[in-house]
Amino acid sequence: MIDTILFKSRPVGEPTLDNFEFTQEETAELKDGQLRVKAAYISVDPYLRGRMSAAKSYIPPFEVGKPLLSGMVAEVIESKNEGFKKGEFVSGMLPWKTEQVVATEGLQKVDPNLAPLSAYLGIIGMTGLTAYLGLHEIGKPKEGETLVVSGAAGAVGSVVGQIGKLLGLRVIGIAGSDEKTAMLKSKFGFDATINYKNTENMQQAIAEAAPNGVDIYFDNVGGPISDAVLFNINRFARMIICGAISVYNNTEIPTGVAVQPFLVKNSALMQGFIVSNYAAKFPEAAKQLATWLQQEKLTYTETVVEGFKNTPQAFLDMMNGKNKGKMVVKV
Repeated sequence: MIDTILFKSRPVGEPTLDNFEFTQEETAELKDGQLRVKAAYISVDPYLRGRMSAAKSYIPPFEVGKPLLSGMVAEVIESKNEGFKKGEFVSGMLPWKTEQVVATEGLQKVDPNLAPLSAYLGIIGMTGLTAYLGLHEIGKPKEGETLVVSGAAGAVGSVVGQIGKLLGLRVIGIAGSDEKTAMLKSKFGFDATINYKNTENMQQAIAEAAPNGVDIYFDNVGGPISDAVLFNINRFARMIICGAISVYNNTEIPTGVAVQPFLVKNSALMQGFIVSNYAAKFPEAAKQLATWLQQEKLTYTETVVEGFKNTPQAFLDMMNGKNKGKMVVKV
C-alpha cells in the first residue's frame, strides 16, 4: 500500500491540518515507458497556498479529493524506460505519495554526486532559478546599485541577496527575527538587515539602511513592508514581484498605498513574474548557479523536516515563517 496525502478541503483564511487527508492506495501496474519511483525529498512552497484557492491564477487549482503535488526528488526503483535506470534519481512536479508510477515527461535526472539531492529542489532547482532569473531579467542590476530583498531569509530571498553581492550591489535584507537577520549577514553576506517584527517605522528603517535610495526591490511578501519600500525608491527603480506571502491567507481584498504616483514620479518599473516565463533560459541559469555553488561563491541553508506524514505541518510552518532558507521534507 502507498501512503498518499489528499487535498481534503479549500481553506478559508489560514490553512490548517484539517485541509489535508491521509489515505492509502494500491500499487499501480508498471507499463512500458513508465517508471516506479520512491519519494526522497518533497518541496513545500508559498505558491501552493494559491493553488488551494479556486480563484483563477496562472496555474490550475488543486482538486478537492485528489493528491496535492509539488516539486519532488525521487529514486527510480523500477524502470520500463530505456532512458532511466533503477537507482537513478529524478526531479519533477509529482503528487504527494511515498511511491508512484509515472511517465517520464517533465522529469529530469539529478546527480547526487554533484550536489545533495535536496539542493535540486532549492538553490539549483526552481528556487535558485527564480532568484537568478527574476533579478537578471527584471531587475537588470548594475554594479553599485542598492537592492532590497523582503522575505530575505527564505529560500528565494537568501539566494537573491547572494547573487546581488556577486554582481556588486549593496544588499539589504528584511526578515522576521534577530536570528534570521544575523544569519543574513554572517552566512549570506548581506550589507544591512531589518527585523520587521521589532521595527516601528519601516519607511524610516529602509531609508537608514539605504541612504542612497533603493534601485531594485525583490518582493516576496507584499503588504505594508512593500508599501514602505515605495517611499524610498530611486528614479528608474525596478520592483520585481515574486510573491506576496503576507496576504495569501486574507479573506478580503487587501488595501495599501496606491503605487501609481510612485511609479510615475520615479519612472519606475513594477513587474510580476513566474519563473516559467523564462523557461528558455533555465539551462544557462542552472549552469551559472551550479558553477557558483561549486566555486563556493553561493551557499544555502535548509530546514529539513523528517517524515512523509509531517509534510502538511511543514507547509503550515513555512507559511508562518518558521523555516530558514528552503523548507523540504525528507521522506
